[in-house]
Amino acid sequence: MVIPVSIPRVPRIALTIGDPAGIGPEVVLKALAQKNWQTQCQITLVGTASVLHSCYQSLEHRGHISDPDQWELLELPCASFTLGSAQASSGAASFHYLKTAIQETLAGRFDGIVTAPISKTAWHQAGHFYPGQTELLAQLSDVERYGMMFHARSPHTNWALRVLLATTHIPLRLVPEVLNSQLVRQKLDLFLEVLRQDFNEPDPKIAVAGLNPHAGEAGALGTEEVEWLAPLLAQYPQVSGPVPPDTLWVQPGQLWQDSNTPAKGYSGYLALYHDQGLIPVKLLAFDRAVNVTVGLPLVRTSPDHGTAFDIAGQGIADAKSMMHAMELAIELILNRSKREQHVSVRP
Repeated sequence: MVIPVSIPRVPRIALTIGDPAGIGPEVVLKALAQKNWQTQCQITLVGTASVLHSCYQSLEHRGHISDPDQWELLELPCASFTLGSAQASSGAASFHYLKTAIQETLAGRFDGIVTAPISKTAWHQAGHFYPGQTELLAQLSDVERYGMMFHARSPHTNWALRVLLATTHIPLRLVPEVLNSQLVRQKLDLFLEVLRQDFNEPDPKIAVAGLNPHAGEAGALGTEEVEWLAPLLAQYPQVSGPVPPDTLWVQPGQLWQDSNTPAKGYSGYLALYHDQGLIPVKLLAFDRAVNVTVGLPLVRTSPDHGTAFDIAGQGIADAKSMMHAMELAIELILNRSKREQHVSVRP
């Protein structure tokens, strides 16, 4: 017998402001102005007060931006920087923001993290040689089994698109070398687990893209599919593939646009390399997609865009993706809380 237990508090979220030289502070303050977040969660900004106040003061005349003084702030230092370019000082600040948020969340102060965009170039200039925020999250969380997933819900049909990447930030020429049956099996097992536990999909179905054009055309255009990918996927009754990459995204496009489509779709889609998954995600949902780091002991979401240095400080950055990242973080934290607070009672 399962006894539901009431949730004692609303989700506690650490919201990092990202690279202060980019649009992170702007989209954070704009997203905070969009809803009455206090009724849904407790938000603590992780950043520098002077950065937030400067952003607010320069943009408040435009409206629809939140006063940073309304929010709790975990204050951290930031050296001087120039708005609109990658530099060591802003990279050092954004790295410190994220590292502190992770440490505080793992210590129990927060339930999850929503991160504004950082610049990998600025991190490298500051001496922090990580491919991105995902890898720092995994390292500090002491996990080796993790993944980069993108989630977006259609405003037309309410259908949810979920795409997990088998490989992430590596050169395209290295993808065939890195991909193997062990890696794909790990990602499939993780994806199925996440769909069940975090997204309440009791019987998830996954479609997997092929690596080569036409999924290899029976070996004529590449042999990875026939040599190991197809035999591996055949071991999973919940998985379809390898599907030719040029046709895999037809049904998601239909399901995103048309509520009357006969297409059934899948709970999730596994792309084998970065652009194979990100091009369709950004084509369908550029202003709505959310980056979710799966496999962590904590919830982490982020908007699916970068620092946009070219428009920093202009007040024209779109905060919808940040807002959706915050909404999804709340949803995932609540899903985890409900699952953890169900007590199994055996007769």
